Order: sequence, then structure tokens, then C-alpha cells
Amino acid sequence: MAARKTPKTKRAQAPARGEGSAKTSVVAARNAAQDKMTVELIRNAATEVHGDIRKQKKPDLAFPVRALGNVTYSEKRGYFEIGRQKKVRTLTVNTVKSFAQTLRMMGLSKELIETNDFATKRDAYYQSKNWEEARFDEQTESDTVMDDIEALFSVRGVSREQLRFIPDEHGGAVAGNLIVLDPDRETGEVERIDCTRFGSGAYSIPSTVEHLSFETSAKFILAIETGGVFQRLQSHKFWQTANCILISMAGVPTRATRRFIRKLSDECKLPVYAFVDCDPYGISNIYRTLKVGSGNAAHLSQFFCVPHARYLGVTPQDIVDYRLPTHPLQDVDIKRAKDALKNDPFFKTHKEWQKSIDQLMKMGVRAEQQALAKWGLNYVIDEYLPRKLAHPEKFLP
Repeated sequence: MAARKTPKTKRAQAPARGEGSAKTSVVAARNAAQDKMTVELIRNAATEVHGDIRKQKKPDLAFPVRALGNVTYSEKRGYFEIGRQKKVRTLTVNTVKSFAQTLRMMGLSKELIETNDFATKRDAYYQSKNWEEARFDEQTESDTVMDDIEALFSVRGVSREQLRFIPDEHGGAVAGNLIVLDPDRETGEVERIDCTRFGSGAYSIPSTVEHLSFETSAKFILAIETGGVFQRLQSHKFWQTANCILISMAGVPTRATRRFIRKLSDECKLPVYAFVDCDPYGISNIYRTLKVGSGNAAHLSQFFCVPHARYLGVTPQDIVDYRLPTHPLQDVDIKRAKDALKNDPFFKTHKEWQKSIDQLMKMGVRAEQQALAKWGLNYVIDEYLPRKLAHPEKFLP
């Protein structure tokens, strides 16, 4: 059999280096303004506590309740929003340690911003060992306090990464028609990273992406659940024939991956199409998290979700149309699907999704992306994706 030929496409000429520097300067100025505002918010919170103590009043801090019961789905904004329920931490004899830990964690954040540094959750836990009586005995305690602080400042438009606490996790992989402009943290010199130049590999998304800016002439972003499918599309340069950017989510996308997709999509005005397995987990966990967020982290949705993302496939109807091999739904799949239909505000809002999940339940099966290989290893490249991409108006919301 003759080797499949990849049609050649003309790549857009990269903008001049000066244009890239101008972009990074704009990003740097925006980040500097954000840092200044964040420090001011931290200082104001501490000043209010200090003022209450001076007035001999019991100071308190009010944190949003992080639970599905305190979440609404906003069709207008397109993502989960945290509600108005609050849990109040008041300084008393019984809460003095947790109150002090909260203030010390806020102080650490202020120090990190002012020194242009960062810390992981593990770093913060070990930093607390110098806090004498306010130190944490277990990392679960410091993680909880950090989550509370993130929720506290999220209502003012500040994310954990802007507080300089970064996730200790790997981001996704990127390939395609994209140049990432990455300024050095100390010198400011801009590195131009061409995502077409990684050979059989790919660009790895860093743990924090706020300092990045982009150049691209791509038409869309294809967010892919599995590493295997991503690797096939990358190795055959599907990004070139389709003029797109491929991003591997590797399951439920990390914070950094979601933020990268959101930032890239917003700044370059690119649609985002999700390509995941057809099962309740892929639909209600992976895709839903990418698009609208999750119940216990709704305070993050404004930063990390991609509200205009659309579901390309694999859909329940694809199983029928493409006669795909399937596996039976497990009890956990059925439970997850029923829970999505009954309790999830996103699925309850969209009748198209209710119909699709009902169809999957009646069929009693699930299908993986790789099931398309039944028709040939490159069927996904030659037939499935071109057919689907020809009609994005038919994608599920």
C-alpha cells in the first residue's frame, strides 16, 4: 500500500520580532497591574483584621462555600458561578491557630508577588515550618487554607496563580500552527517557541501561563482527551492539513492546560472543539470541566473554563453512524450519567445533552476515540475529523 501523502499547505509568515516584543510588553504591563492590585487586596484584608482588633472587635474572614449546592450555571456567561453562601472564620480562642495560618499564608503570597517568585502547595507547607505555633502539622491543612484563600480572592477576580501559588502538575502537550512568546522571568528576553518544530514531540504547557502571549494563523483549537490520538494527529501533521492547534488534555485537563486553552482562545479569537471518548466520564467530567468548570471549584470557572468550547465527538450518534466497537456501560458509568441528568446544572440546561445522554443510556454502551481505528489506523485523520469539521454547527453545546 502506498504511503499516505500529506497535502502541503502554505504556512503564514511569522510576524516580525518587534511585533512579538510589543505583545510581550503589553502582557508584562497587564501582569504588573494585576500584581499591584493583588497585593493591595491582600493588604486591605489584613488592614481590616488589624482595625477590628484595634477596636477590640472579633475580626473575621468570609469564604465562599465550595460545593455544588452553592453553584449556579449562567447561560449568559457560559460557566458555573459560585453562589452567595459564605463560611465565616472568626478569631476566637478555638480558631486562633487557623486564623493565624490564614494570615501567614496571605503574607507568603504577598512576599512571592513582591519578589517575583512562586511556590507549590508542597513548598508552602514546608515554608510554614518557620511559622512557629502557626505551622501546619499536615499538608492537608495547608492545602485547605490555600484553597480558602483562593476562594476568598476569586470573588475579586484573582486566581491562585496570580497569588503565586502554582500547581505541582504537568500541563498538556501542544503541536501545530502556534508560536508561544515566553519572556524570561529575570531578564525579560523573549523566547519564541515554534510549536511546529518539535519533531515527533510537542511543546509542554508550563504550570503557569499568565506571562505567555501568542502568534498564530490557525483556524481552531482541537482539544484531545487521549495521548494516543494526539500523538497520531501530531505525527501525521494533521495540524498542517487542517490549519489548527492540537492540544492533548491527557484526561481531565489540568488547571494549566485549561488556562492555556482559554487564554489562547480569547487572545487569538479561536474556536475550541473537544474530541473525547463517548462515555459518561468523558462527557460529564472531562468535557464539562473544560467548558463550564466543576461544582467544588466554581470559584475558578471565570479563569479556567472555556465557555465557547463545543463537543466535536465522539457522540452517541457517532457510535451508530460509524458502527463503532463498544464496551458495556459499567455501574459507575450509569450512576455518573444519571447524576449528570438529575443534578448537574449544565446538562439540565441543554436539551441536546439530555437527549444524547439518554441515547447512550438506552444503548447501554460506551466507545473510545481509538474505536475509529476499526476502519483503519488513519481513518480518524482521513475521514472522521474532516467530515465532522465540515459541520461545526452540528457539534453539541
